[in-house]
Amino acid sequence: MNIVAVEPIGIKEDKYRELKEKFQNLGHNFLMFSDRQESDEILIERLKDAEIAIISNIKLTKDVMSHCPKLKMLSVAFTGVDHIDLDYCRSANISVCNASGYATEAVSELALALMLNVYRNIVELDNKTRCGEGRDGFLGRQIHGKTVGIVGTGAIGCRTASILRNFSCKVVAWSRTKKQELINSGVEYISLEELLTISDIISLHLPLNKDTYHIISEEKLRLCKPDAILINTARGDVVDMQALAFALKNKKIAGAGIDVFEKEPPLPKDHLLLNLPNCIVTPHVAYATEEAFAARIDIVVNNIESWLAGKAINLIV
Repeated sequence: MNIVAVEPIGIKEDKYRELKEKFQNLGHNFLMFSDRQESDEILIERLKDAEIAIISNIKLTKDVMSHCPKLKMLSVAFTGVDHIDLDYCRSANISVCNASGYATEAVSELALALMLNVYRNIVELDNKTRCGEGRDGFLGRQIHGKTVGIVGTGAIGCRTASILRNFSCKVVAWSRTKKQELINSGVEYISLEELLTISDIISLHLPLNKDTYHIISEEKLRLCKPDAILINTARGDVVDMQALAFALKNKKIAGAGIDVFEKEPPLPKDHLLLNLPNCIVTPHVAYATEEAFAARIDIVVNNIESWLAGKAINLIV
């Protein structure tokens, strides 16, 4: 089999050589590209002879995959798969396996970090301190004892809820499916509308699909308390960014911590959120830790080995 990693997947040269040797010993060719190229022409060129492709979060469309007739399997070094045309994969019998669970701790920790940063305004205080200023006029808020609404209780949402209960928070949740372990721990499932109405902190942990696109809309944001904050480490398009910018600018909500956007950073300088002092932004790095990347490559390789053995795991399609 020809196995191609079409974009960097966070491994060093020695790990690449180790994987290359491992696959060669099993009778397969392995090639990894060290740069990210998003044009269809380049992706087609890289994948035209691939039977198995490893991708992270680069967009893979029908137009690209239809020019890659040998392609049989995608091992996705990511949890979400909304950047892949899954309908085409089904029609073309291309298996898709994701790296479920690799970044649960990493994303949960960044969600917490964004909450703390918004509440304590750490970025601005760092800048003021470096400029020789003091603490005059600054008063932060505590997470302890707040009501936190978890929107989406997959693995990351559940872990975030668990962390926040250690801050003596009241945790409420809304999700398509309910997790008994959360209910047993004291988390109450309520409607999304009620969650938005009562929560001090709203943390989003939803996949992106046709049902969750812009689920946080202007209408939904109007339900929030004026001192509420919104945290998004899920997918950019689950939030209507224009509506969020309006809510922040007009103090309809107090603040936001955003790691994900409609398009992958770098963002244009005139992006709606970049000039709002009550919004902290990071360039889609919630998943990016040494520990998560080490776990991720193990899952990606295990997905391939299991699929080759006829026992596919983490199978999406």
